[in-house]
Amino acid sequence: MFDTLSPLLAEALSARGYDAPTPVQAAVLEADANRDLIVSAQTGSGKTVAFGLAMAPQLLEENGSMPFIREPLALVIAPTRELALQVSRELIWLYGKAGARIATCVGGMDASKERRNLRDGAHIVVGTPGRLRDHLERGALDLSALRVAVLDEADEMLDMGFREDLEEILDATPDGRRTLLFSATMPKPIVALAKRYQKDAERISTIGEDRGHGDIAYQAVVLAPSDIEQAVVNLLRFHEAESAMLFCATRESVRRLHASLVERGFAAVALSGEHSQNERNQAMQALRDRRARVCVATDVAARGIDLPTLSLVIHVELPRDAETLQHRSGRTGRAGKKGIAALLVPYQRKKRVESMLRGAKINAEWIKPPSSDDVRKQDRQRLLANLLEPVEADDEDRALAKQLMEQRSAEDIAAALVQAHRARMPAPEDLLDEGPAPRDQGPRAGFEDTIWFRMDIGRRHNADPRWILPLLCRRGHITKSEIGAIRIAANETMFEIPRAAASRFMAAVKRTAQAGAEGEDGITIEAVDGKPREMARQNRRAGPPPVRHKARPAHHHKGLKRPR
Repeated sequence: MFDTLSPLLAEALSARGYDAPTPVQAAVLEADANRDLIVSAQTGSGKTVAFGLAMAPQLLEENGSMPFIREPLALVIAPTRELALQVSRELIWLYGKAGARIATCVGGMDASKERRNLRDGAHIVVGTPGRLRDHLERGALDLSALRVAVLDEADEMLDMGFREDLEEILDATPDGRRTLLFSATMPKPIVALAKRYQKDAERISTIGEDRGHGDIAYQAVVLAPSDIEQAVVNLLRFHEAESAMLFCATRESVRRLHASLVERGFAAVALSGEHSQNERNQAMQALRDRRARVCVATDVAARGIDLPTLSLVIHVELPRDAETLQHRSGRTGRAGKKGIAALLVPYQRKKRVESMLRGAKINAEWIKPPSSDDVRKQDRQRLLANLLEPVEADDEDRALAKQLMEQRSAEDIAAALVQAHRARMPAPEDLLDEGPAPRDQGPRAGFEDTIWFRMDIGRRHNADPRWILPLLCRRGHITKSEIGAIRIAANETMFEIPRAAASRFMAAVKRTAQAGAEGEDGITIEAVDGKPREMARQNRRAGPPPVRHKARPAHHHKGLKRPR
């Protein structure tokens, strides 16, 4: 398929390791070279190279090189700075041999430098809607000679409120231009935009072929809500991915998780709306040159990020819908490489996640989070594999090795080497829910004198010891070893706490209670008199509660006033 391209483009693709086109690239190459296109393709399907190839008939001269011009021939509009910069990097290597000059115009960068680049002349301009509109209104961006316009992730741009910017930019382009619209979804606003700015557009969809998760193994990690942060640590340590992306829902969550990971010894960076463009650039560069291996980000901040080494995505906070799930997960599993997308699923949200996965037609493996023992087992296997690999040693290294052998035994040297390897890795975390919760097993040491407590949730509320235990630890500021038997009834749950810890537990429960809160923080916990069996016997003796009949409301006649 690449044989039909200009030799310079084919050479650039070959140099980057492209042997055959992806489905979306093949589809645009087979399409009419002069027609407008509406292309639906998932994130990670190779669409940047696809529209780069689709533009070639409008850009290249017969000899395969770029013409001498000053005004841009192609315009690519992307929703975020990161995506625009990524697109620019892709087009630079794709059209570099053809002599293309590419200018990037994005918010947060030096606008005066961008205007100078535009004034010097550029074949292709890549930018975000707001910055492009600003250059257009200032007269720095001349679109009078434009031959092709590309809207990348058009649905996202409309969701972000860029409709007016897009319309003003497209209104400034010639009527005869070719318009390529790339959008993962086709909501009504996208259809209206296509109808206004495209003529006889050919519709291409590769969603069915690139489901967006063909090379991604999905894992649904069921856990107690209180174990989320520890589970993140153990997942990172268990997989030891070359690069990992962690998704949170808010800036505050990103800030908190990033600080926690750095404190534990992970080389991590953060991306959210509160970071400046310079900070974002530094974070991305740290990931590319391997100084950082973990990126904690919000959905919008991570759009457009393309890391070839990214093999693990963790949904620390659940995505709002199936589309967000696929956009997040699509950061990995690219270009034929395998990736893992792990969703952290609190027990009480399992049904919602099951429904989301069914809607997205994703088969996920339901697992427990890796325990500290699981991580250590993986470490041992990795250490043995690394240390048994052949090494090349020079004379100085061998002389030092011989000196060590004269002073220490081989076993002592090997142990020191193992310790040196382990010291570079953050320690795994112990999960609160690593085993069955204590049940009615009779009094054990320290539980001869206890106080029973009651919670206003039971089997009808999906109460389960696996998430009740961590909940009590978090709300009552105690350890799981201080919780005795747990008994779950239809509408309530009873549990025991040693008398010595009961007052401290109850004081912490009152401090952590939130009036009117939903979820765990709204659960009522209170001390009760007696034991569950004694209370049950008392209830049986008392008999069923009396039946109370509600009085029927009296009919109000005209002229009569209701009593105040």
